[in-house]
Amino acid sequence: MRPEESFVGQSVRGLQTMLRVIAEADGTIPTVIPDGIYGSATMNVVSAFQRRYGIPPTGITDQATWDRIVGVYEPALDRIGEAQAIEIILEPDQVFRRGDRSPYLYLLQAILLSMSNDYPSIDAPEVSGTLDGSTAQALAAFQLLAGLPPTGELDRITWKYLAHHFSLHANHFAGY
Repeated sequence: MRPEESFVGQSVRGLQTMLRVIAEADGTIPTVIPDGIYGSATMNVVSAFQRRYGIPPTGITDQATWDRIVGVYEPALDRIGEAQAIEIILEPDQVFRRGDRSPYLYLLQAILLSMSNDYPSIDAPEVSGTLDGSTAQALAAFQLLAGLPPTGELDRITWKYLAHHFSLHANHFAGY
């Protein structure tokens, strides 16, 4: 059964967009271009989706098919989307100094530890959650490389540079 012209419109584009995301995450379902037209290409993709998820393959988006598409879409979007960034919020004048303890310092130490593998001037700090001597020394070495005053203290500016450089470092290391 071929859909009537009333299928043309934004709701069809939304369906096609969800199917495209599902296809990108699944690989067994062909992709469709979200053009807003419920034509043979969309019917073929809907049929493939229905076969994949145990629904009789009619190519028509009935309520059961729609509900299943909606249920599969969000997890598929999570699989293909970017990972959630960790946002560290430091107060404008907040500074971590030697002896300070914080969950943020575990992250700092892990980042410095990772960067120490590629930057010989950064010695691997102990991961303790405390800004100890080895962490201050590694942080000062990073600050020097980044063109910042080598204080060995963690402030907002240092964190901003560290986060940026770590993203570049990690993506380079991962081959991106």
